[in-house]
Amino acid sequence: MRCVICHCETQRNRRGKPVGKVNCKNMKQDCPVPTCPRATLLPGHCCHTCPKALPGPLEKSSEPPFDTFEYFQDKEDELDKPYNDRSYLSSEGLARDDARTEFVALLTSGPEPWHPTSSAVAKARFTLLRSYLLFSISYERLGRPSRVRFSDPEGTVLFEHPVQKSAAPEDGMLCGMWRTVSKANIQLLRAEQLRVSLITRAQPSGEVHGHILKHRALFAETFGAILTSSDPAHLGAGGMAMLTLSDTENNLHFILMARGLLEPGAGESPWVPLRVRILHQGQTLREVHANITIEVQPSPSPLPWLFQHLPHQCLYPQDPDFAEVLSDLSTHELQWLAQGQLRIVADTEGQHPRQLEGTITARRSCDTIQSVLCGADALQPTKTGAVGSAKLALHENGTLEYQVRVVGTASEVVGVTLETKPRRKNKRNVLFDMTPSYRDGLAQGVWHSPSARDAHMLLQNELFLNVATKDWVEGELRGQVISLPYSGLLARYTEMPVPLAGQLVSPSVSSGAGGHAWLSLDEHCHLHYEIVVAGLGRPADGTVSAQLHGVAELGEMGSRPHLHKRMLKGFYGTEAQGVVKDLDAELLQHLTQGTAFLQVSTKAHPRGEMRGWVHIPNRCQAGGARLSTGEAELSEGPKSRDVEQLKKDPNSCFFEGQHRAHGTRWAPDYDKKCSICSCQKRTVICDPILCQPLNCTRQVHPEELCCPVCEEKKMEQEELKLERARDSSEGCYFDGDKTWRGSGTRWHPVVPPFGLIKCAICTCKGTTGEVHCEKVQCPRLTCANPVRVSPSDCCKQCPAPEKSVPELTDGMQADGPRACRFGRRWYLNNESWHPSVPPFGEMKCILCWCVSGETHCQRQECPPGACASPSRRDNPCCAKCRSLDAPPEKMHEATAESWSH
Repeated sequence: MRCVICHCETQRNRRGKPVGKVNCKNMKQDCPVPTCPRATLLPGHCCHTCPKALPGPLEKSSEPPFDTFEYFQDKEDELDKPYNDRSYLSSEGLARDDARTEFVALLTSGPEPWHPTSSAVAKARFTLLRSYLLFSISYERLGRPSRVRFSDPEGTVLFEHPVQKSAAPEDGMLCGMWRTVSKANIQLLRAEQLRVSLITRAQPSGEVHGHILKHRALFAETFGAILTSSDPAHLGAGGMAMLTLSDTENNLHFILMARGLLEPGAGESPWVPLRVRILHQGQTLREVHANITIEVQPSPSPLPWLFQHLPHQCLYPQDPDFAEVLSDLSTHELQWLAQGQLRIVADTEGQHPRQLEGTITARRSCDTIQSVLCGADALQPTKTGAVGSAKLALHENGTLEYQVRVVGTASEVVGVTLETKPRRKNKRNVLFDMTPSYRDGLAQGVWHSPSARDAHMLLQNELFLNVATKDWVEGELRGQVISLPYSGLLARYTEMPVPLAGQLVSPSVSSGAGGHAWLSLDEHCHLHYEIVVAGLGRPADGTVSAQLHGVAELGEMGSRPHLHKRMLKGFYGTEAQGVVKDLDAELLQHLTQGTAFLQVSTKAHPRGEMRGWVHIPNRCQAGGARLSTGEAELSEGPKSRDVEQLKKDPNSCFFEGQHRAHGTRWAPDYDKKCSICSCQKRTVICDPILCQPLNCTRQVHPEELCCPVCEEKKMEQEELKLERARDSSEGCYFDGDKTWRGSGTRWHPVVPPFGLIKCAICTCKGTTGEVHCEKVQCPRLTCANPVRVSPSDCCKQCPAPEKSVPELTDGMQADGPRACRFGRRWYLNNESWHPSVPPFGEMKCILCWCVSGETHCQRQECPPGACASPSRRDNPCCAKCRSLDAPPEKMHEATAESWSH
């Protein structure tokens, strides 16, 4: 119901208990009246709108004025044209991209409700991909943020992302992801009602803030700039510029969004003089003068301005036309643009002039520029089972760093080139030749002088890599260079992907498809993977095919590799990613040795169409516990340069003569085999390792491990049974103890760092694969003084009847129950008393008793039925009875008090 919006409001009932109430409102009555005669109702909308194609009077809209720019519409429409080049982005890829929505936010210190406290400025780009919100944030004049906060219009915090230092490709940037955004929050995002803030140590409430907006210019942006105030004392001012080149001419289009540029009170005049300059080493290259008009907006969103070099030098923000600002850029200007040597300056005139300036660089992003080269995408398609894997990085100074690995070609490689789409059939257009840097299957180096046009085409996914061999002079492999959206996998920035080729399958497969993958193990020994393939299931007529393109699995080389392999994922399209949390010890060992493989199977090749070797050194079985390499090294002794940092960390722990970082886990020196310790905010918690039941008939107990393991030669039937439980609905995976359970199994859970929880019982629901845990219900006891036999027990028990001892001295000397000492007095077994606690005296509401030499104390409780007695109602120890006569607000306080006691 698009026209109805509901809110969950907090109210209190008669007893003062907070409850929720749903209030809904019809929004249709608030729809604006359309100004055109033929208004239409778009799918998913509540209000009728005017078609954009119909000419008519300009109407005020909440959408940014740039959403109707003809230039960006034309550029977006161009990607829908059918290209003759086989290796261009297919219709299937375009359908996948249509599910992506781009957003942007300008973050400054202010405006209201926050008072400007900083001159920092940040630019945030967001990509909504299904239910994931990816973001890349670049900032200036700002310390390293600690968190990224998302909030709604009322200021309610919806999500916070902790910033990791290693989760960014370069300084001055941070990357992150909001996983599984709810539908309600997605609606707020699309309605431009979400606000983003950067939290720093100096400003826990947020140093810079901004609204998240939709902007059509994001689709074509290839260059950008963050604008800061020339006067550091001018707080809360900042802006950003989004720039792009024309497709055919050397014209530079740009859009500027700013906040705090206008002087106070300037809104009294309808025209505000503005000057925009492009500088190189302090010299003015281009200068544009314009007058701007500002419309007062109800929300404190950034004010967008479009600067046009019109004959009368006037500016109309509502005008949907877009004209180039900088036309016919010279060769030097294009070179300086590519190398990041141009600055953009925007200033206003008046009594209080303002000025914002920043350096123009290539678009900064957390995405990974990569390419999969396969035979199916070659200008003349081949099927040799070879593959090429490439990763590129465009730096701020305009240099392009590249790494291209080639595997399994039919003959010697004679050329590795970066090219554009052929202008005519089989007429290649080479931009850069990487062949001189090719050695032993790898071409790597730096292209020092790409032009602005080259950088523009690279960021627009319009370039290709081509590998030529002796047998295929025009190219045996070819692949489109595509920016892969940020996924949170840090291995992208530090490692080359693993090539996946048909030639690596045993026996080899002559396929035209190929792929590559990034894999890594985290501190919990969970395997994170991301796979990109090309040339799989590509239909000849160019239509989208809804077939299963691939099934990925992880296995090991050997005489019987089918015994130790793990299904990862079946996937459509060209990408697959996920996490595996329960790798077998055998697979972990093969990952360390480099004898593991990643394989993608298809319907045409069920035993594998492409494969790649995987080598991830790890120590995930050290001491019987799954520890990462970094944690194992830490347990052996921290490096001297890290000790001082750990000492300064308020959350670090000191144990057995060593400092430990918060969140780390290690095997203690006193029991390296059968204990595991963790540091939790200055507190060390050590637990014994609990041996879980094994799914095998024959077990062995190695000396170096705490728990027994299955014998190496497992029965194939048991292995297949375990595999079915993992890959179907016959079992459940519990993240607490990292184990699989059969359907219907009941157990006490193990929850790190607390260990075995006996007060909870978990059940595996095999039909759904869900684990359901609930609190253990203790039985009712008839005795007055129940006891807990063991500290780890959940429920109390009635003490065993014991014989009283007539004499205290006899009881102390005999083998029977012992007496208890409390304070300075001795008490016989089963004797009870009210303790005396200085300086309060005798505690009449507390009863203590002696059980076999141990003193137990408990506050006196009044059962609900006893409250009918007047004597009990007047008893000062019966807080529950007194609360019955209290008013509702007092009753809540009395109940809370009794619980706190």
